Amino acid sequence: MQNIIPKPHTVMAAPGVFRSRPLTRIVVNSADPFVVGIARQLADALVPVAKQPLPVSDGPAREGDISLALTAHASVGSEGYLLTVTPTEILIRAFAPAGLFYGTQTLRQLLPPSIPGAEKGGWEVAAGSIHDVPRFAYRGAMLDVARHFIAPRDIKKYIDIIAAYKLNHLHLHLTDDQGWRIEIRSWDKLATHGGSTSVGGGAGGYYTQAEYRDLVEYAASRHVTIVPEIDMPGHTSAVLSSYPELNRDGIAPALYTGVQVGFSSLDADKEITYAFVEDVVREIAALTPGPYIHIGGDEAQATPTDDYVRFIERVQGIVNACDKQMMGWEEIGQARLDPSTVAQHWNGAQTRAVIKQALKLVLSPATFTYLDMKYDAATHLGQDWAGELDVKKAYDWEPTRLLDGIYEQDILGVEAPLWTETISTLDEIEYMAFPRLLGIAEIGWSQPDGQNWEEYSARLAAHGPRLRQMGVNFFAASQVDWK
Repeated sequence: MQNIIPKPHTVMAAPGVFRSRPLTRIVVNSADPFVVGIARQLADALVPVAKQPLPVSDGPAREGDISLALTAHASVGSEGYLLTVTPTEILIRAFAPAGLFYGTQTLRQLLPPSIPGAEKGGWEVAAGSIHDVPRFAYRGAMLDVARHFIAPRDIKKYIDIIAAYKLNHLHLHLTDDQGWRIEIRSWDKLATHGGSTSVGGGAGGYYTQAEYRDLVEYAASRHVTIVPEIDMPGHTSAVLSSYPELNRDGIAPALYTGVQVGFSSLDADKEITYAFVEDVVREIAALTPGPYIHIGGDEAQATPTDDYVRFIERVQGIVNACDKQMMGWEEIGQARLDPSTVAQHWNGAQTRAVIKQALKLVLSPATFTYLDMKYDAATHLGQDWAGELDVKKAYDWEPTRLLDGIYEQDILGVEAPLWTETISTLDEIEYMAFPRLLGIAEIGWSQPDGQNWEEYSARLAAHGPRLRQMGVNFFAASQVDWK
């Protein structure tokens, strides 16, 4: 129980071990489809250990079973859980299905990735108990699918990995100068024309609404909320090339395949611009059951400040009218914002304006969380404009000490973005994200007391075999004594 990531709130060892029986089952006390789905996912996940799927039953539990029960007190919250292992049973209790799910992720970490011959000799879990609750409500990762298109199957694998480490939001950066990646039926050329290329001029791609809906449902089954981002008013070359009437001069620019930013802008004076935004937000909102629509708002150097402020305030009303909360990069703090709006810090330029409005913040400081930054000078992928980001640095920071005037109650959570100017395949994504993302997941979930690099790096080392068993192409940093 000493190698779990993220580190649990309380761990107490006990004498003895639980040994599986030939008839060990996973037993649930609820007909809730989410609970039954969690049990079946656990059964599938334990196949490398048990060598055969464990049956799922609605009980009653008997000696040797693994029980999932919605019986815990509300004090554990919607994501907390209690896990108890005795010589006769494994019991996970929670107040809500998400807590049961996170309890099963911890249980998986109490077992080695595989046990040769387990189907003959059984498998064991050390006895003890864990009481666990997350520190922050929002624990996220971001994938930039606009610079390079990422196939749905690869996003699903990324979801599987981040969910295993208790991250609960996946922010998809769906649009940028280089590509528009989501079908909008009322403006169909956004995808077919604006999504036809990528950085460097390679093939593009886009998600049909059916594919996007499938991703949303897949993520939800793993208690991950998709946060779609439609970047505006800047980062819009793909839009303007598709529909020149949204441009100031009405002329369609060529599709853009470079990496520079800050030169494009929707026309904040045209009513058709807001008709466009209303249509896009309405269609995205209808596909997205989660609470957030991210509108970007960053690096809008080509939009005059007065126009920018007016645009953001009007778009905020459009998002709210669709019963969603607006999210945006910290630059949106220049506008007057609704208390429900969430700002995402990345470089500090406008964070002070956000703080003055008492908005909740998602912290994504580029120097500590941007997973496209190089590990070191020898890293063959990534960038270094925010500095090199080794595994220790990605772990060794504290959200409440990041910025003056930011306190625990101001922080909704943390998120680790991965921009893809230099990254185009799942192997490259995994190489840049892991193992750094595991440390950021711990910052989001675990209490800061007792956290230190030496202790964490020893736990991280034990996850090398687990990541390999999951087929993750992680960077074996020399700072860690991998097992």
